[in-house]
Amino acid sequence: QVQLVESGGGLAQAGDSLRLSCTISERTFSIYDLAWFRQAPGKEREFLGRITWSGSTTVHADSVMGRFTISKDNAKNSVYLQMNSLKPEDTAVYYCATRRSGDRQFGYRGQGTQVTVSS
Repeated sequence: QVQLVESGGGLAQAGDSLRLSCTISERTFSIYDLAWFRQAPGKEREFLGRITWSGSTTVHADSVMGRFTISKDNAKNSVYLQMNSLKPEDTAVYYCATRRSGDRQFGYRGQGTQVTVSS
């Protein structure tokens, strides 16, 4: 069973930066890619981007392009979400998710970490 644990959330002011971390608990040989999502109260889940585990192909959603960057450290089994120029509308629960090679859905996700941005 793949386990993912996010950290790094908290309170921020508009314009601040935060870096979220996602650590994967198991051997990653079967993992294809990891994604970051967020969900604000009353809103649908929003895809933010993804990164492949072997290689470093990244995809970022248009809504956060230029402000958010996904990266990884294979040696630490970790993926990061660097968030710059935060806005109050970035307030949400952020979580990472992964899928194994051949899976269509991101079937494994962490518990999430709250990010709250004040104006």
